[in-house]
Amino acid sequence: MDTIIHIKAVSSISTEAVNASIDRAFAAFRYVEETCSRFDSNSELRRLSLKPGVSQPISPLLFEALRFARQLAEITGGIFDPTVGQLLERKGFARHYLTGFPPAPVPTIPPTPVSYQDIVIDEYEQTVTLIKPLLLDLGAVAKGLAVDLATRELEKYDGYLIDAGGDIFAGGRNERDEPWQIGIQHPLQTDQNICVLRISDMAVCTSGSYERRSPLDGATHHLLNPYTEKSSGELISCTVVAPFTMLADGLSTAVFLLEQRHGLEMLESMNFEGLTVSSTLDLTMTTQMKRYVYE
Repeated sequence: MDTIIHIKAVSSISTEAVNASIDRAFAAFRYVEETCSRFDSNSELRRLSLKPGVSQPISPLLFEALRFARQLAEITGGIFDPTVGQLLERKGFARHYLTGFPPAPVPTIPPTPVSYQDIVIDEYEQTVTLIKPLLLDLGAVAKGLAVDLATRELEKYDGYLIDAGGDIFAGGRNERDEPWQIGIQHPLQTDQNICVLRISDMAVCTSGSYERRSPLDGATHHLLNPYTEKSSGELISCTVVAPFTMLADGLSTAVFLLEQRHGLEMLESMNFEGLTVSSTLDLTMTTQMKRYVYE
């Protein structure tokens, strides 16, 4: 998933048992990547794009990820869109982080406009039909989903923390029997925090423009508006706090793309909290976000 994953557990049981749980938690990340990676020619997600116009049964994991991504696309009017795979590849985001090579091209995908509305999901049959030739991308939800799966292996402990490069779930309490302290990275001074949160049994996810840049121009970042096909410059980062990680992961991307005012208004309407950092380093929060800020 092109990031370093840290897992910590607080428990009085044997180290051997805790390590076994952590190993199973790490396995969840491998499983999600094997299923949902756009960069792997053999992934289930990539293979789904090979048969447009055909109703295809898919695994429960991929089904849930796609269903959630499509619902979030509807909520945001298509600003968040899981059909941006082709657009991302055209902008230079096409190489696997491990091999450095692009996956095998998906054939018969002409450069025609596509959107989330070209994904038809059958809840009863648990099938997906892609109306047009397109390439799916679940980069905004898959890592969060992996964190949520990993929590199942750790929720029996007094406390645990899963940190997957900006996608975090803090369960229970830390080794001092206090809420976990989560630093939100300063977008420009990456060795510093712009603020610190105190969290327990919640997810914290940050989307930012400062981590991934296109190798084609060095300026375009990976959070692309599907309507303009451009990167937004209004925000540098967005952080969302939510009950589970896939939700916080997807919402942080959606708020970033909706930009500050509309994005925070959406969070408020959904009773979730978050904060944004503008290009001028102004920090803006939802009404109740301050209850999480450690001062």
